[in-house]
Amino acid sequence: MHRFGAAAVLAAAGLLLAFPTGASAAPADTGEVVVFRTEVAQLTTYDSPRGCHKLPADAHVLVNRSDRPVRVYGDPFCLTPGLTVQPGYGAHVVPGSGSFSG
Repeated sequence: MHRFGAAAVLAAAGLLLAFPTGASAAPADTGEVVVFRTEVAQLTTYDSPRGCHKLPADAHVLVNRSDRPVRVYGDPFCLTPGLTVQPGYGAHVVPGSGSFSG
């Protein structure tokens, strides 16, 4: 009986360490979102982006190099339903008036 109780306490402690709570559980805002526009334009880089960002008018590809998902929208105000781009992945974006949020 005593072993079971100790094992349960250790298991609960392990779960608390694996899934921290409170302010320390928030993911760090690290990384960047990179947007490819054209072969003659430099890459546009957004460091640790938060909130809504309008994409350049000639944007073609968005690459999420941050540590959390970003959402790509078809409008400049991040209002329409969007596509989620996971960390380490990219997406084609329609040139025009799109945006993304991090």
